[in-house]
Order: sequence, then C-alpha cells, then structure tokens
Amino acid sequence: MLQRIEDIDAALVDRLQHSAFKYFLKYSNPENGLVADTSIGGVPASIAAVGFALSSYPVAVERCWITRKEAAERTVNTLRFFAEARQGEERHATGHRGFFYHFLHMDTGNRAWNSELSTIDTALLIAGVLTSAQYFDREDNETETEIRELATFIYERVDWRWALNKGDTISMGWKPSSGFLRWRYHGFDEAIILYALALASPTHPIPQSCYDTFTSSYSWMMHGEQPYLYAGPLFIHLFSHAWIDFRGIQDKPMAERNWDYFRNTQVVINVQRDYAERNPGQFVGYNRNIWGFSACDGPPPTRRMRGGRQPKVLGYAARGAPLGPDDGTIAPWAALACLPYDRQAALDGTKALLTSYPNLLLEGGFPGGFNPTVKTKRPEGWVDDRTVGIDQGLVVMTLENARSDFIWRLMRQSPVIRLGLERAGFAGGWLEGIEPEELIRKVG
Repeated sequence: MLQRIEDIDAALVDRLQHSAFKYFLKYSNPENGLVADTSIGGVPASIAAVGFALSSYPVAVERCWITRKEAAERTVNTLRFFAEARQGEERHATGHRGFFYHFLHMDTGNRAWNSELSTIDTALLIAGVLTSAQYFDREDNETETEIRELATFIYERVDWRWALNKGDTISMGWKPSSGFLRWRYHGFDEAIILYALALASPTHPIPQSCYDTFTSSYSWMMHGEQPYLYAGPLFIHLFSHAWIDFRGIQDKPMAERNWDYFRNTQVVINVQRDYAERNPGQFVGYNRNIWGFSACDGPPPTRRMRGGRQPKVLGYAARGAPLGPDDGTIAPWAALACLPYDRQAALDGTKALLTSYPNLLLEGGFPGGFNPTVKTKRPEGWVDDRTVGIDQGLVVMTLENARSDFIWRLMRQSPVIRLGLERAGFAGGWLEGIEPEELIRKVG
C-alpha cells in the first residue's frame, strides 16, 4: 500500500528535497541547459542528469523554489540546444541518429571522455524532455509552445530501430570508431522506459517482440515465501519508476505471477534491509536502518580498514543485495529515494544516517557513497567528495511522487508513455481508467 506522508516530519522531507534540487541550479550551464555529471569542477555534462533536471524543474515550480517563467526559460534553452546540436558520425559531434553521447563538454556540448552514444542515457534525457512537454501546456505562451514543439522534434528524431543493430534487443551504445557495443539490454534492468519510448515512436518504432525478448530472461528469486524479480543494485528498481507509475499495471511476466513492479520494489527494499541486518561481510555501520546498495563510486585501494579487515574495495561498482558485490560502501541517498514505496523504511533509514553520520549531508544533497569500514579520522570513513546529478534528480522526483504523485500523475497523461506501455503489453490499473488510489483501497 502506498503510504502518505502528511503525518511525518514534512519539514525534513522538504529540506532534503530542496537541497537535492539546488544541485541543478549550481552545477548547470544556463545557456545550453547542460548539467554536470558530478559536483567536481571541470567534469563534463551527463545527458541523463539533464533528463532528471528537466523533470525536476516542474517540481521546483510547484514547490515555489523557482518561478514557472524561470523553469520554462531553463527548459527551452536546454531543448533548443539538443534540437540544434550537431548530429553525425564525426567523433566530436553531440549525437548521431537522434541519440546523444553519454558525456558532453559543458560549454560546447561536444562529445567528452571518448564516451559512447548511449541508448539508456538518451532515453532518460527523452523522459525529461517529455515531462517538460507534458507540464508546460499553456497554449497562449510562446515559450511553452516552443517547448512542446522542440520536445516532439527531439523525440521523433531518435532512430530506435537503428539501435537494434539487426538484433532483437536494443544495443547499449555505439562509438564512431568501433561501432555498436557488444552488450544489449536483455533481462531486468533500468531499461523499461527505454523500451516504452522505442515502442511508442511514430517515426522509428521497434517491434513489440523486442520487449518480449527483453523480459524473456528475467531472473526470479525468493524472499521468504515471496517470489520477486531480481536485480541487485537498487537503482534498477527506481529509475524507470521515477516517471512510470507501476501501481496496478502489469506486463506479461507480471500478469503471469499476479505481481507488479511497484510491489517488487517494495520487496527489494526489504531484501536490502535484511541483508544489511545480517551483514554477512561484517562491515562497519550496517544495520536494518543503515543500508543502500546501488551503483556508486567507492574508496580507492587501501589497507586502512577498521576492525583489522582487509577486504577488496571496488571503486566504482554496481553494488547489490543479496548477491553483491559488496565492499562496505553505502549509497546514502538510496533510503531516501525509496520514500514512495516504503515510507517507514525510507524515513527510518534517512534519520539513522543523519543521526549516526551528521556530517554526511552536503550542500546539494547526499554524496555519491561512503564507506565507514575505511579507517579515517571521521566516523563516516571514506566519503565520496562529490555529489552526483542523477542521484539528486532521482531524490527530487521520488520524493515528489511520495508527497503528491506529481510526476506519476503528469506522465500518466503522456500519450507516449501510455502508448509505449500498451505496446509492451501492459494492461490494467490506470491504463484502463482505474486510478491508483482506487487500487490501493481494493488491496488495502
């Protein structure tokens, strides 16, 4: 059951949500809308972070953190850049066939870090573009009209069919020097929104069979007596969910088990908490309220470990539970981002973090990760020296979904999201006119 937060410390949630949003004001280029991947000076922009920023601006308007005019100006500048930026096979273009490179230089918008033309990061960007089009709906406003026109152009230009690379699932990316990457989105991961956008395209749609192939290798595990769809890192259970309201809607794999992705995320939160409580690796700080295993940066190689331990630290890794990998590193934003799915677990986890590690919260949100098993002069142990754009955007969006259903309500009205889900085989719930609140009353 979705739990409301009227009866909790709303001031704490508001403060943390506002803090996360400030990242986009501080670490973006207002001229082109590009958002820095992290808070470290000189890093390039992440196109996924731009997608989260575009989705966060409407939240900021509704929360009175910025004006609608300011949000619209930021949005239209962003969309103008992506609509007009150079597309082509040359190495320093911004994109190709409607897709964009994962990382772009903050000033020029050219490809950075020899990065790949990323299908999933383009999808997260497009999700933000479509959120903008859905929110800025005023017919008598030239800027908002332009936002909708640009959004349509940017979305319809993406050649999703080309990204299949003659296969039956979407390639993870492409590089001008070597062609398509050998990896594909196949099996449960963060790509549901990628497939929904590709299926709904009016210009370059992929066949429905591609989604069936994507789900055909799903891996299921047991948590107690409950089967659940497994993916170790928590972000996989949160990213598509930030835009798509999965309450009560089912695709074929879920319908076969009388299950849905929303309830699956609720079980995954319990799995993560149980794992932290068991603490099989005997890491410092883990308990039922200190948890959060996801993709994040981690400590560099070190022998300075508390308790005489000398585990291998992983640097950047997609940490997960219960099968790992795990090196004692916790993503401190993770519990907070689970607020729409398990209110009590999210609040207990966030308050426990702030009580045990009061210096962990930075201006602009929680850092990317910390590892209290690493021996330092501070109780937090190793702490990432950066905040990460996609983490902050996820917090802004999920907290708003917990507070008001805002992003979910907005995107339930998106013709693209609705058509993509229907073509993927989703049915039931709000797709058939039953509001999630009615579903909750029925099951609760």
